[in-house]
Amino acid sequence: MKGAVVFGIPVEFFFFGLTLLGVAVFHRRNLEVAAGGLGVILIYKLIFTDLHLVTHLALEWRLLLNLFGLLLGFAILARYFEDSRFPELLPKWLPDGWTGGFVLLVMVAVLSTFLDNIAAAIIGGVMAKKVFKGRLSVGYLAAIVAASNAGGAGSVIGDTTTTMMWIAGVPAIEVTKAFIASAVAVVFSGIIAGRIQHRLQPIVKDPPKDLKIDAMRLLIVSFIIIGAIAANILFEFPAAGVWAAILLGGLIRPTPWSEMSKAWKGSLFLLSLVLSASLMPVKALPDPSWQTTFGLGFVSAVFDNIPLTALAIYQGGYDWGVLAYAVGYGGSMIWFGSSAGVAICNSFPEAKNTGRWLAEGWHVAVAYVIGFFVMLTLAGWSPDSLHLPGN
Repeated sequence: MKGAVVFGIPVEFFFFGLTLLGVAVFHRRNLEVAAGGLGVILIYKLIFTDLHLVTHLALEWRLLLNLFGLLLGFAILARYFEDSRFPELLPKWLPDGWTGGFVLLVMVAVLSTFLDNIAAAIIGGVMAKKVFKGRLSVGYLAAIVAASNAGGAGSVIGDTTTTMMWIAGVPAIEVTKAFIASAVAVVFSGIIAGRIQHRLQPIVKDPPKDLKIDAMRLLIVSFIIIGAIAANILFEFPAAGVWAAILLGGLIRPTPWSEMSKAWKGSLFLLSLVLSASLMPVKALPDPSWQTTFGLGFVSAVFDNIPLTALAIYQGGYDWGVLAYAVGYGGSMIWFGSSAGVAICNSFPEAKNTGRWLAEGWHVAVAYVIGFFVMLTLAGWSPDSLHLPGN
């Protein structure tokens, strides 16, 4: 059985769309909405289609387990990095004037290439709050989120979406094309945001005089990153390397296990959306093209980019570097379009005003368009034939 179709669209997509809409509206109940949507989709598929759930899960377990392990592991990595106190030293190297705010955004982008983009955004927010005496424009907060997503777009360990591509079999080198667009976008958005923020509050950048960096915690961060890369190359299971490094790091410094209690809900939320996306009839999606990918960037500003990436992976035929930039940076255009945006807004509630985010952070949307077409002009569109087993 193929299931019902309404206006030429499979019913599953309506359920999926309503789930994403619920996530966008009920931010404090993300897990409940995502899990409920998954339940509805599963019930429909089991009753009205020929879905074999056990067979489907047999194909998906590796992706789901890897993603869950990496999300929890990177949460611990972020805590190690913050507790090293190295982020508190970073403002020391910021220049005076509006360029200080711009350089801080570049730092966030660089951090996000090897640190989870959520952690990079949070660290950037902490630094910005300190150096700008707590007076931050919503436009600058939007630029922090955009910078964290830009840095992660070209790195398989910098963003959940690129990590998903990596787990699915996309070579890490293929997503680095996104750095072309990311660099352009960060420069454009960063200069404008830096100038606006400087007019609101000039930078104050003196670090604590008694600051001591914990080199051992920085070493553990390095272990985790190296472990992820090595395990992916050897076993195509990067989460195993992450957790081996975490256990090893526990012999050097106490493991911040409390971070797992903070991260598990978010991890299950994302897994629910990914599994829901895997149940969509992907043959009904538009054919992959640069035009489709460009549009996905705007879609990801409204709906979470995780399920969009999952759908693209199951469909195959995309240029993964172009897609990584579109769904990664594109989610920055509205605060709930990316996990980094939601994380920033937890610390700065004023940024949850969508109207202010669009009005003051307009430069992020313009930067997305400029970066996309610069990348397309310089690197072109090179689609891949990747399909997951069974599709």
